[in-house]
Amino acid sequence: MARYTVPPCTYQVVACKAIARLDKVRIHTLDCILFYYKTTIVNYENMKIGIIQQHNTAQVASNRALLIKRITALASQGAQLVVLQELHDSLYFCQTEDVDHCDLAVPIPGNEVQQYATVAKQCGIVLVTSMFERRAPGLYHNTAVVLDTDGSIAGTYRKMHIPDDPAYYEKFYFTPGDQGFVPIDTSLGRLGVLVCWDQWYPEAARLMALAGAQILIYPTAIGWESSDSPDEQQRQCEAWTTVQRGHAIANGLPVVAVNRVGYEPDPSGLTGGITFWGNSFVVGPQGEWLYQAPRDAEDQHIVEVDMQRSEQVRRWWPFLRDRRIDCYGDLTKRYLK
Repeated sequence: MARYTVPPCTYQVVACKAIARLDKVRIHTLDCILFYYKTTIVNYENMKIGIIQQHNTAQVASNRALLIKRITALASQGAQLVVLQELHDSLYFCQTEDVDHCDLAVPIPGNEVQQYATVAKQCGIVLVTSMFERRAPGLYHNTAVVLDTDGSIAGTYRKMHIPDDPAYYEKFYFTPGDQGFVPIDTSLGRLGVLVCWDQWYPEAARLMALAGAQILIYPTAIGWESSDSPDEQQRQCEAWTTVQRGHAIANGLPVVAVNRVGYEPDPSGLTGGITFWGNSFVVGPQGEWLYQAPRDAEDQHIVEVDMQRSEQVRRWWPFLRDRRIDCYGDLTKRYLK
């Protein structure tokens, strides 16, 4: 017999209370629970996750149209959750510092987000998008927007760790997030959505896990600079996959990382541009490989993930049980010397 789990949402209970008021009928707690189950039961034994690894151009409308076409194709093949790469509507503009790039920013909610909301609703999927958010004049964020199956915004996550390295001048554009590390509840479950540079920080993954995330998701834009040697390229890419597999293992959760792919020139000409290394992947709660995309080609793929496996893995490896939470206070300090 299949096992079922109810997602951690609350709006069905609210609806239940509304029905009670309208009908002037006293609905007991058990009745509310039954209504909640009838309207939200989802088979969590396996979740079909679609990933899209895309090479972008300078044409925002074309990038978006191609993504929507691919989202629709994955949904038609049975994907329940689709994850896009970081800042997927445009080129990775952070290679240079140019205030005109701020024209790419969009409000949330807004027309651009609504285009993705419409396809999420039409396809009946949960969709993880990544937007350059215009919060106010001169105030911008790198923001993941999660859209539920009804097209509503289930939640947002503003990127917390902001890099400032050659060809990755994100501090020029993005204000650090101010929402904390809070999972987003959807009709499929509780998603621990983080963004790119966050993936190097075990603290972020841990806090998402402690808040009840059932899966960790990282929209990403990362690649090689042209001067990197082949050995250095391999070390960087392997470090990137290894650290995220470590998050899966340490927290007993599946991890999904979706990267862009292909070469994008540096408009300033100061560097040789970035070759985004693809390699989007999905691993299980022991860091086991479930899928890895190619390093040099676009890809769209559905990965079936056993969402019940985390329970068993955490029983075998009870890392959360054995944490010495009385001894970790120094982690809130910059350095101990």
